[in-house]
Amino acid sequence: MLAQPDPDLDDGPRTQKSATTRMCAVSREVRPIDELIRFVVAPTGEVIPDLKRKLPGRGLWVSASRRSVAEAVRRHQFSKGFKRDVRVAPTLPTDTDALLVRSVTEALAMAAKAGQVVSGFGKVEDALNRNETAALIHASDGAADGIRKLDAIVRQRGEKRGESPVIPVVNVLTSEELDLALGRSNVIHAALLAGPASKTFLSRCQMLVRYRMADDDKTAEAARNSRA
Repeated sequence: MLAQPDPDLDDGPRTQKSATTRMCAVSREVRPIDELIRFVVAPTGEVIPDLKRKLPGRGLWVSASRRSVAEAVRRHQFSKGFKRDVRVAPTLPTDTDALLVRSVTEALAMAAKAGQVVSGFGKVEDALNRNETAALIHASDGAADGIRKLDAIVRQRGEKRGESPVIPVVNVLTSEELDLALGRSNVIHAALLAGPASKTFLSRCQMLVRYRMADDDKTAEAARNSRA
């Protein structure tokens, strides 16, 4: 008799390339894989996030929500899903957030190396006025005055076109994190220019926003409505 497939676990990254949906181990809902985070067991026996979905071994999927990951830890869902004793750090929800932030900063650094980022209030203002901006980036701890002035330019662009502003505004990174990504100090404002690396950065920002804002029932809605 053939073994029945396990609904909780995939069979590894090489066999799941064509999968577009998986079931959340917490909510038991089937979701697009972009709305989930894959977790695997490291050789040390510790459960770790596999954000790029490439780590070997069978994977268990949880909705991309801090609340969902915390609930999985609380309910011992990882031991149940992997059907063996595994080590789960109580800080896993926070650790996952930190990994998502690292993923965003790495993508921004790659965009900068590709010449798709300018920083500094004046350069950002010029990029906005020249209609070259794919996204506006503010440090989450930046001063309100500068943020307000640049956001006003975005709104004015939309008003001239008779439509809502189409430039996404990213405010998920601190000034220190922007400094690290761009290799300079005191970065408060930056403009993302169009290009492949920019798309990767925005996609990772969306995942981070989803993780911080979404709940089990509104994951996709929160991500779509955010201005990540």
